[in-house]
Amino acid sequence: MAGSGEPVDRRGGTAPVTPIAALKVAVVGPTHPYKGGVAAHTTSLAHELAEAGHDVTLVSWSHLYPSKLYPGEQAVPGGAPDVEPFPRTVRALSWARPDTWVRTGRRLRGFDVVVVVHVIPAVVPAHLALLRAAGAGRRGVGAALRAGRGSGSPRTVVIAHNVLPHESHLGDRELMQQLFERVDAVLVHSDEQARLAYELHAPRVSVTDLPPHLPGGAPVERPAHEGAPRLLALGMVRDYKGVDLLMEALAKVPGPTLTVAGEMWGSSGERVRELARDPRLRGRVEVHGGYVPADRLAPLLASHDVLALTYRSATASQNALLGRHHGLAVLASDVGTFGSQVRDGVDGLLVPPGDEDALVKALERLSEPGYADELRARVRPPDLSGPWANYLGTLEALAAVEPATLPDEPDEVVPDVGTAPNPPAGSGPAAVVGHLRHRVTSAVRGLVAASRPEVELGRGDLPEWIRASDILADGHDADEAKAFAKRLGLPRCGDSIAAWAALGALAAIVRVRDDGRRSAVIVDESGTRSPLSRWARSIGFAPVELELTGHRSSVEVLDVDTASLDVIVRLHPGGCDADDIDEAMSQASWALKSGGLLCVTLPIGPSSAEGALGPADVRGVLARSHDLGFVLVGDLDGDITGRMREASGTSTRTDTAYGLLRLTLRRR
Repeated sequence: MAGSGEPVDRRGGTAPVTPIAALKVAVVGPTHPYKGGVAAHTTSLAHELAEAGHDVTLVSWSHLYPSKLYPGEQAVPGGAPDVEPFPRTVRALSWARPDTWVRTGRRLRGFDVVVVVHVIPAVVPAHLALLRAAGAGRRGVGAALRAGRGSGSPRTVVIAHNVLPHESHLGDRELMQQLFERVDAVLVHSDEQARLAYELHAPRVSVTDLPPHLPGGAPVERPAHEGAPRLLALGMVRDYKGVDLLMEALAKVPGPTLTVAGEMWGSSGERVRELARDPRLRGRVEVHGGYVPADRLAPLLASHDVLALTYRSATASQNALLGRHHGLAVLASDVGTFGSQVRDGVDGLLVPPGDEDALVKALERLSEPGYADELRARVRPPDLSGPWANYLGTLEALAAVEPATLPDEPDEVVPDVGTAPNPPAGSGPAAVVGHLRHRVTSAVRGLVAASRPEVELGRGDLPEWIRASDILADGHDADEAKAFAKRLGLPRCGDSIAAWAALGALAAIVRVRDDGRRSAVIVDESGTRSPLSRWARSIGFAPVELELTGHRSSVEVLDVDTASLDVIVRLHPGGCDADDIDEAMSQASWALKSGGLLCVTLPIGPSSAEGALGPADVRGVLARSHDLGFVLVGDLDGDITGRMREASGTSTRTDTAYGLLRLTLRRR
């Protein structure tokens, strides 16, 4: 309100007045009038950064893509924005005017950080020209001045919604490698995308969940409905979204109806229109071609029961959150982030990607009287603000200036476990947080700075068969892991099973939590017989190694602060079992940073085997881990419980475990 002296928060209420912004930030990316999720995310990001106290300019495009690259409508129909436009927006860039790339870049030399929102590789030449003109990046003026933090040397962070496009073209990888080799850091929204970014020479990669930037406003009242469930496939129809698979399955299941609402993209759109003419779908499928404006979204969602996201492939998407926000159950393929956003059998159904038979079974289940309503009744509205706090924190960490040397800090000593005092009475997360003040972080950083790796080991040295989450049921696999570790030059390990357990954990740390400087704060609770700490130390990390007794956890022995650790591991022979896995996950859920890893091994076997877990028990562990804020990492084929059942078939013992399960969980 004019003259009030306080800025109005766009979400309602009053935003705090910040006299001095922490960072001067340029966000370079698409915004209104361009449509779609990336433009909405870019605009929301600018708002959130400004509300956090930063001085933000949104640098956007007056002309973005040539029509050959984007045959659909680029602008929002009718001019109504999907999200509220950011007030300080400069549309200075034009695809057809390379001089605007250079001129705009020169104007960014006084900024602290340039955040580049990456969409498709074809725009990389423009981004490279802009960054060169700004003197930014590892090969620009900024690289020479960064140690002194001179003017004209902004740090550079790329937000990569898709490191490579769903439909890739010749030269895409080369363009992305050129971009990543220039910038300081990359932010992605899934572990798979992080691995791909590292393959393309990104210097530092952070993974965090895509925060909600939902168009369409608040939900509207849902009209009463009786009858078959009504499915909605919303958004641009492209091959990777699998709408054709859904329609082929729907033709085999009488009852449910489907609305397809979105732009019809090329041959994919033609295929959907062709399938809609199938006599088996007559009267059950409606196709509404064209972009769905924001003001039509809420009524459209309210007139359906299930949001269908049957993608063939995906990275990160907020569509499942959009469905939950409007009270819809979600039918989704288990790809990208959908597996962490949909609770299978609780508020939606998950199916393997590209599996028509699984889709048919899911549709048959939805057709059961009252089942879709049961799923909808258990839908929980998504948290729309908390994820943004995590997202901004990650971005701010990447944008922070890193001094040439570590600042002087008081010496801190990691307590010796044998002499550590007992934890306070009534130990638990609340009590521990209240009493623990000691940090291990600075001690670990000091050790990292002083250490020299004995073994050179990068992501490319670790083949795909070394999984972060895996099953060991054959002794030959353990022997192979031990032999491979020896070939890598890692310190000798006499226990093949311990070698198998540690190799997967080490691979997860290197792939997911290595920033290139081996500065991850690792707490190893596995005991001295596990090789993990020795191996991590040999490649340049400085893990804190603990020999725990009883049921005490590392966060009780070490006075760690909330969200201060990067990695916690408990591996064979000192791994978890059925009795203490829940406690380990609970402690790790608040001790780990966002994106931090918990890696544990668990015995698997019949219920009569002491401490062992069966397939149903493991599914319960994974469900509880999701409730605690974890995402499973490295289950490449998505069938851990299936492989557990296969392993059980080779065992004839009923009193002992038949295998070992390695689980790696990432804190959201």
